Amino acid sequence: MNRIIEQRLTEHLEALQRLKASDLPQKLEKCAACVEKALSGGHKVLFCGNGGSAADSQHLAAEFVGRFQKERKGLPAIALTVDTSILTSVANDYGYETVFAHQVQALGERGDVLIGISTSGNSKNVLLAIKEAKEKGITCIGMTAEGGGKMADACDICLAVPVRVTARAQEMHILMGHILCELVDHE
Repeated sequence: MNRIIEQRLTEHLEALQRLKASDLPQKLEKCAACVEKALSGGHKVLFCGNGGSAADSQHLAAEFVGRFQKERKGLPAIALTVDTSILTSVANDYGYETVFAHQVQALGERGDVLIGISTSGNSKNVLLAIKEAKEKGITCIGMTAEGGGKMADACDICLAVPVRVTARAQEMHILMGHILCELVDHE
């Protein structure tokens, strides 16, 4: 087997083992309870992130709105990463760091859940969205890598994957996101 392939597969398995041995499975259950409470109360889930985390935001919002594994009605979820007119106008007028906070201000309501994804845990635009969300009474969940960065303290629940390599953390983020979708589907 190619050495690089073997190394990456080994790193992925090690990341999974670290996740499993940490407190993240319990925190993930708490996240599912928060999302279930929001959705059953007529609220929504907002997602945000940059780069690969933006793609994960869109992916997970689609799982809620469409379906995950079982047939059900669509669930209200919005990826704040998809409207290029909003993103570019806000970035142009106020600065890129505010592109998510402005959307939380406009679309977020008390009782919603914001899921911010940033492997560093220090993405300024995600942190400002969390700050705006907290001011509005929105529960904040973070997905980060080892240590959690500033998001560790800013979020109500921080899912900080105990790895340093961005790619391995992102792989675990989508796994946790899929588990979250499945837990919500069961309710």
